Amino acid sequence: MNNESDGTCSLADLDCVPCRGGIPPLEGDRLRELSDSLGGGWVVVKDHHLVKVFSFPDFRQALTFTNMVGELAETIGHHPSIELSWGKVVVTIWTHKIDGLAEADFIFAAKVDQLD
Repeated sequence: MNNESDGTCSLADLDCVPCRGGIPPLEGDRLRELSDSLGGGWVVVKDHHLVKVFSFPDFRQALTFTNMVGELAETIGHHPSIELSWGKVVVTIWTHKIDGLAEADFIFAAKVDQLD
């Protein structure tokens, strides 16, 4: 992915189009390219899902962030797994219909980063 300094958009600027299935999960060079473009602490686990741990100074701020991720998910129709605990939120993303990662997962992750 390119960045805004050269006139192109970032992952967060793209529309998150829900996967309807029937496509293979990302792998190889494209998976690595999107992962590198995402940055920001996201980890690709077993080429299957994205995970990031967000830290907060207390439960209230972690809960507020969790609710913001939930609102984003409802708005664009992409629903992650969200684990909330004191001062910590773990967001896990993958596309259930293909049992792996699609470009929309990386776009959603970039949009989540903008909430933090």
